[in-house]
Formats: sequence, C-alpha cells, structure tokens
Amino acid sequence: MLPTVAIVGRPNVGKSTLFNRLVGKKLALVDDQPGVTRDRREGEAHLLGLDFTIIDTAGYEEEDPQTLPGRMRMQTQAAVQNCDVALFLIDARAGITPLDEEIARWLRESPAPVVLVANKAEGKAADPGVMEAFSLGLGEPIPFSAEHGQGLADLFQALLPHLEREDGDEHEKEFYEDDESAPLKLAIVGRPNAGKSTLINRLLGENRLLTGPEAGITRDSIAVDWAWTNADGEERPVRLIDTAGMRKRAKVQDKLEKLAVSDGLNAVNFAEVVVLLLDATRGLEAQDLRIADKVLEEGRALVIALNKWDTVEHGSALYQGIKQALSDGLAQVRGVPIMTVSAATGKGLDDLIRVAFETRTSWSQRVSTGILNRWFERALEANPPPAPGGKRIKLRYITQNKTRPPTFVLFGTRLDELPESYRRYLVNGIRKELGFGAVPVRLTLRSAKNPYASK
Repeated sequence: MLPTVAIVGRPNVGKSTLFNRLVGKKLALVDDQPGVTRDRREGEAHLLGLDFTIIDTAGYEEEDPQTLPGRMRMQTQAAVQNCDVALFLIDARAGITPLDEEIARWLRESPAPVVLVANKAEGKAADPGVMEAFSLGLGEPIPFSAEHGQGLADLFQALLPHLEREDGDEHEKEFYEDDESAPLKLAIVGRPNAGKSTLINRLLGENRLLTGPEAGITRDSIAVDWAWTNADGEERPVRLIDTAGMRKRAKVQDKLEKLAVSDGLNAVNFAEVVVLLLDATRGLEAQDLRIADKVLEEGRALVIALNKWDTVEHGSALYQGIKQALSDGLAQVRGVPIMTVSAATGKGLDDLIRVAFETRTSWSQRVSTGILNRWFERALEANPPPAPGGKRIKLRYITQNKTRPPTFVLFGTRLDELPESYRRYLVNGIRKELGFGAVPVRLTLRSAKNPYASK
C-alpha cells in the first residue's frame, strides 16, 4: 500500500485543482462555485519520484452534523484520521479567514503531520496572504499555484520526510525495472565497412542484409526482429537495427549519404542500447569517439565491440591501447563495456548480446527515493560541498524523476555556484554505488525559490 496524503481546507481554495495536478489527470470536477466536491476522491499521485495516494476532500464547513455540509465535514475528518500527511490548503490571495483558523486549530490536534500550502500564490498580490499564514501556527507555508504547477519542488521537500519508507519496510523495493520481456532495441553503428551488416547476418544465421567489400552499401536503417537464446535456453526478443556507416562530416558530400547518416542518427534515438562497432585492424579513430559521444549525448546505453578480432596480431596490447584511448576520450562515462568479436566467425557475439541486455537493465532501473537519499547523505558526509566565498552551498534532497536514461534532480540553495567537479563526484557515486554502471546518468540542479528573499 502507498502512503496517503489528504488535502483539506475550506471550500473553493483549490483542493480539486491540486488533486488533478498531482494525479496528472482531470479526475476531480473543478468550478468557481464552492462545494463542488462532496465525497472523498482517491487517486495515485506522482511527485518527482514520490508515489502516494492522494485524497481530495470536501470543503470544511462549520455546520450541524445532520446537514449535508456537516456530513461532508465528517468525511473530511475521517480522511485526516487515517492519512500519513494532511495538506492544509489556504487561499493566499484571500488571506486568512476565521474558518481557516478553525481548521488550523482542529489540525493541530489531529494525529497526522500537517503541511501548510498557500495556494494561488502566483504574483505579488498573494505575498501578504503568504506572510499572514505564519499566524496559523503550522510552520512555514509553501507558496504554491495548483493551477500553474508552481512550487512542486518545495512541496516535494515538505512531503519527503513523512512519505519515504524506512529500511526493511516490506513495501519498499530497492529497484524498479521496466518490462524485461519487451524486445531489446539494439542499434549497430560505426564507420563505413566496420562489418555492421555482416554482424547482423551472422546473428540471424542468414544473408538478410546486403554486404560486400565496398564501403557504404547500407543506406537505410534496417530493423529486423530476432530472438536470442540465452544460456538458460530462454528466448529473448531483439529488434536489430543496421545503420549506414558514419564518416567524418567534411567527407560526406553526396546528398544520399547525408540522408543515410541522418537516418542512422535517428536510429540511435529509437534504440535502447547502441553497439559501436570498430574495425580492430584499423584501431580507434577520432570519428569513433565522435560517434560514441553522440550516442551518450542522446542518453543511449553504449557498448563498444571490436570486430575482426580473429585477424589482429598482438591483441592484448591493442585492447589495452583502445581501452585507454576510450577512457581518455569519453571522460563523462568511464567503464563502457568493450567486447571483442568476429562477425565473420561468430566468435564473441553471444557475449555481446548478453552484455547488451544487462546494460539495458542498468539503463532502465529506478532507485527508490528513500534509498537514493540515504546514499546521498553518506556522499555528503564523506565529501561535503564547498563554500565559495565562505557561504555554504546547501544540498537538500535528490530524486530520480526519469529512467532511460536515468535522470536525477538535485534540490538545494546556491546551486549555480556548485563546481562541475562536485557534480561529477555525485554522478560517479550514483553510477558506482547504485548499480548504474557505465550508462549515461543525467543530473539536473534545481534551487527552491525563496519568495521572501527580496523583502
């Protein structure tokens, strides 16, 4: 079961608008007239990685329990008795009313923790109401606009301590992975004549794609559905995507070749995992690094395959040289898997597909907010952020808001002064300690706005 959050407040302060904002759908009726909501409505809410059940309640009114408004109030009180957190909404533009004060007195005696939200706080006209909300004795109000979605980061910060699961909670999963049974979208890219079509033909066991000694035979990106059989005899669906060879831009003059390269780049966007195929007999060239950088820039998981390995001499020295050059050239993602294969003989191809599936798993996983923030606390303790000019940079919370590629949002103050080296420290820690390996990880910095900073 998910934790529950109940929205309470007097009529027409925007409770249903906030409910719709958090569930991402217009489930609750919204109108300017008060009293539209009568029954409790529940929905599954998602807020920057926090998942919880949100309850929209009727507007709280002081009426006899036998009347309709009185019975509606009883429903609201029951919701608060059983929730994990109560969101108390006030209308910042209207200011504090006697009914707001009555609701605040009741909430202060309730068992649930209360988060005070000053809704309709867009624009300066709401500032006096936000300041006045301190008088309710429920802590600092969160300036918010349910209609425009302003203040979501601050709401996340206020809810997180009450909603994150503790260690050992049976409801918390360490990692959440996307559907592993879905076909693996695997694109093969590289310079012309690296052996991309030959590799796919070898996997398929048939001459499905045209090959030959001439460079640039493949023009269209060709997708072929195939099933790979793993070591346990289980068939795993794969969509193989062959692409045109990508030469250095200055050498691409022919209009048709330009279209083919553009089509190959679109195939990268469509793929989940991209195999950059290198001709081991030619070593690593600058164009290979440009292609790899493009793949990582698009947020795709990358695997390097050294083809024609059966024909190279001094393989160990060559492998170490290429590994070091990749490490130096792709500093943003160290440790990208490097496989040795032969498209002509089939050697190493089974391992290549296995590693591609494992890489997709890392690329698709989601870490729970609780586990992520416990790692975050350890990382800050081991290496606190710097204090430029003697003023401390405060890092508050981190959450994963997307997968594929894994994307994280860091909340704090003065984040515009956070050095790039410290940002890399956090990204490398996420990769190493939370199981993301060498997949591209994105970290967005978001400062909570202080509405009183100019006062």
